[in-house]
Amino acid sequence: MRVDREKIVMDYLPLVKYVVDRLPVASLPQISRDDLISSGVIGLLKAADSFDPSRGIKFKTYAIPRIRGAIIDELRKLDWIPRSLRKKADLLEETYLALERKLGRTPTDKEISQELNICEKDLYKLYAQVNYFSFVSLDAGDSGEEGKSIVEKIASTETQDPVEILKKKELEKILRDVLEKLPVRERLVVVLYYYEELTLKEIGRVLGISESRVSQIHARIMVKLRSILGKIKESLPT
Repeated sequence: MRVDREKIVMDYLPLVKYVVDRLPVASLPQISRDDLISSGVIGLLKAADSFDPSRGIKFKTYAIPRIRGAIIDELRKLDWIPRSLRKKADLLEETYLALERKLGRTPTDKEISQELNICEKDLYKLYAQVNYFSFVSLDAGDSGEEGKSIVEKIASTETQDPVEILKKKELEKILRDVLEKLPVRERLVVVLYYYEELTLKEIGRVLGISESRVSQIHARIMVKLRSILGKIKESLPT
């Protein structure tokens, strides 16, 4: 069946804008919102071309991860993350995990900042920067997986492939174990952001804290998950 591409774009452009507005990087000055929307439209059209209504999935549900994936693929091509930030993110991750092993618990911001030899204010700035970095590294997944993050794959109900179902079950168990060890507030941030699809600002309103504080909490979670889930992903069947 031939797809009316112009009608698809007109009907679902608000959906593209909805996805863009929920991306952490959309507010960065070096990122053009119009470019993000253009990339999202490409993802929308690809979704329209490959959509199979016989699977019983709503087009909106099918299209959102593909719109998101197309945008993330474009961000990767731009390579807008400075090398210095990548090094800082790696150092923060290594420091966090080393302290966690040493202390046998989640390290506090004060302990992390002391280990890095920076003040807590600078640590919060680093969290904000790493939050954007984590979005494209951990949150992006593989382009072959249409841009879905590991957490989004777990939350998704559309997969029917036996191998994907096995992966999902393995990830569900491991992520559940990781989440149970997180403090209640951090656990809520994960649930509200990845499952309820709230923005960081909306989560702040729910929890009664500032958007910047939510960003810090999210970044700290990503520091931990980026390492753990990266290793898990390599061990799963392909």
